[in-house]
Amino acid sequence: MTSPTDHLRPLLAKLTLEEKVSLIQGADFWTTVPLPSIGLRAMTLSDGPAGVRGPRWDERDPSLNLPSGSALGASWDTALAYRYGAAAASEARRKGVDVVLGPTINLHRTPLGGRHFECLSEDPELTSALAAAYVTGLQDNGVAATPKHYVANDSETDRYTVDVRPTDRALRELYLAPFERAVGAGAWALMSAYNAVDGVTMTENDLLENPLSTEWGFDGVVVSDWTAVRSLNAIPASQDLAMPGPVAAYDDLIDAIRGGRVQESDVDRKVLRLLLLAERVGALGPGPGAATTPVDGTAFARTAAIEGSVLLSNDGILPLDATALSRVVLIGHNAREVRTQGGGSATVLPEHIVSPLEGLRAALPHAQVDYEVGAVVQEGISGFPRERITNPVTGRPGARVTFFDADGAELSSEDRLSTELVWFGGEAALVGASTLEIRTAYSPEVSGDLLFGFSGANPGKIFVDGVLVLEDSPTLEGTDHGAAITSPPSATVPITVSPGTPIELRAEFAIPTEGALVGTLSVTVGIAPDHADPDGLIARAVASATDADVAIVVVGTNARVESEGHDRESLDLPGRQDDLVRAVAAANTRTIVIVNAGSPVTLPWADEVSAILHGYFGGQQFGAALADILLGEAEPGGRLPTTWPAALADAPVTNVVPDNGVLAYTEGLQLGYRAWLKADVQPAFPFGHGLGYTSWTWGAASRVEDAVEVLLANTGKRPGKQVVQVYAERADSAVERPVRWLVGFASVRAAAGETIAATIQIDPRRLSHWTPGGWSLEPGTYTLRAGTCVQDLPLALDWEVPS
Repeated sequence: MTSPTDHLRPLLAKLTLEEKVSLIQGADFWTTVPLPSIGLRAMTLSDGPAGVRGPRWDERDPSLNLPSGSALGASWDTALAYRYGAAAASEARRKGVDVVLGPTINLHRTPLGGRHFECLSEDPELTSALAAAYVTGLQDNGVAATPKHYVANDSETDRYTVDVRPTDRALRELYLAPFERAVGAGAWALMSAYNAVDGVTMTENDLLENPLSTEWGFDGVVVSDWTAVRSLNAIPASQDLAMPGPVAAYDDLIDAIRGGRVQESDVDRKVLRLLLLAERVGALGPGPGAATTPVDGTAFARTAAIEGSVLLSNDGILPLDATALSRVVLIGHNAREVRTQGGGSATVLPEHIVSPLEGLRAALPHAQVDYEVGAVVQEGISGFPRERITNPVTGRPGARVTFFDADGAELSSEDRLSTELVWFGGEAALVGASTLEIRTAYSPEVSGDLLFGFSGANPGKIFVDGVLVLEDSPTLEGTDHGAAITSPPSATVPITVSPGTPIELRAEFAIPTEGALVGTLSVTVGIAPDHADPDGLIARAVASATDADVAIVVVGTNARVESEGHDRESLDLPGRQDDLVRAVAAANTRTIVIVNAGSPVTLPWADEVSAILHGYFGGQQFGAALADILLGEAEPGGRLPTTWPAALADAPVTNVVPDNGVLAYTEGLQLGYRAWLKADVQPAFPFGHGLGYTSWTWGAASRVEDAVEVLLANTGKRPGKQVVQVYAERADSAVERPVRWLVGFASVRAAAGETIAATIQIDPRRLSHWTPGGWSLEPGTYTLRAGTCVQDLPLALDWEVPS
């Protein structure tokens, strides 16, 4: 039987044992080892589920910031997911990246999952279809996709050590399903997770061989999550590339091979797969690799934000008539300081973010658009606005950053555009450095006391006009060292400022020279929010809203709520945002709420406002997309990819904290909406829910060979999008089944008055269940239901499966 790597064996034969061992671990934090003797250049890997950062975390090298994974999930649109992958590929090639570490295709098992925003949905069918399209869009343009994190990395608590215990059926039918479809789409790489499954850490787990390679035919490279390879037991496992490198666990690998403790053939297999990956991305031999189609990333980001926005409720106020608006008030911390992405390794640094405030003011040049913060959402330190700081050396916006050695000698300096700074991966600037200095001049906009400070995991000092005003040594909580970047501790001091009087700032930070954070440094110098007068903020918002034509309140989360490295403890909006919404709605009956969050939040005032639009983390064009939707230039295209609880206590699955190191998935198959249906509990908004700006009538559903054809008509006055969702039921099944489960969907569009047919293929696997002997398709009659969400299914038909 031939293998896709057989033609590469002559190259393998040219390599020494030392060269082969070097290839199966990273050269550094982001690249693989080059071997010019065989025509192999280094491959560059990069974080990238919602944009491609590249090997540097640097605002001077900006990246396209696409809407978050949950927003892509909300689109229910495989064509959009393909374009999303193509946009990521275009960015990757622009930044010299060969392998994008995404998409993230773990499931929304519980609304408390801290990385919820990065994943696509709670349903395996929806996640699988979008993941396959994303992978294809990326790789059709010559860049490798790396679906992650294989497998059952569905929460963040103790993620490095947790032992996840799903049932066999749940593992196969739910958690492995998206990876199987991504492999079926031809994924060239895949990332193994930190966690263990059934007692074995994933970089050493048999699941890497079966089903991944043996059953599914995966011929790509298994890349470890960063530092997830812990021992030589990863060598006999089908774990191919250990990142970053060099890897301490492989220090004795050559001796182990020569001593017969490890088989060289296991290393050979990994090398062959790495060579195949290099060939696919154009890193092996003289060829340039596949051509990449350029993408207008800014325009696509706007489209993707529109398609992923979900209109949760609307009493008819939307869309707004722009010509009838003379004064609009926009309220909310996130209206000006919008969150376009979640925290953690997926972070990218866009050149410019269009906030809701900027977007609405641009779209309503004839109207007065006022702003009030209303309630503080931010926690910790935010960097100074670029336009308010001046580099003392260049005189241009920004800051001068200087590195010193232990003797105080200057090693290097950088002119930066931000005071939110991250270096990691052993960057050259940190080599031999003992101290970091940041200098800038800040020009205040307001008078009074501001909370100046810094965040980071290193001892720091702040000097104002040459005087030491703050010295502290923040301490990281917990054991997740990624928190040094994702949610670092902070320290502040009040400083009295006034407009027109610049503040000369100098900050010093110790650079770690030992321990887990060596080679990594994350510091932010800036301002913390003032929580001193929350009632006053609400009162000013109410006063401004009272006589406005419409009040638009933007509520949302912050980086301490949704980030890699920790799970959520609550679904409540941070701060006084609930009080704010209620007060504004009481003052103005035309109140619209925009939700700026990557995952579900409770909305206890939902019945008190005129409309609720969920925009997720909408990427760098969020504000422009929001203006398009509110003013009717575009229809919100999203449907919920996750059930929204009215209260955390209603959610059927909330356990994210391991018990003695074990996280048991005791819910089995009853994940997401399946669990809600079984418990017969009504959520705030069901899975698949989302409104548009037109009306539809549903005709009939019929079987056409192995597909369901659904007739529906747009009976409104404008074009519209509808997501036709098909669910299966089997009440008389001989095995445990959910009440119903998604088996297919299609996003369709129709002009006003147009009748269209949506065709949804029904793969027999969507009706099958896993047994100890493999997949089994139970014969008999299934009921297939079609409609707009899991609870609104007006059409039904019998679907016979012969014996």
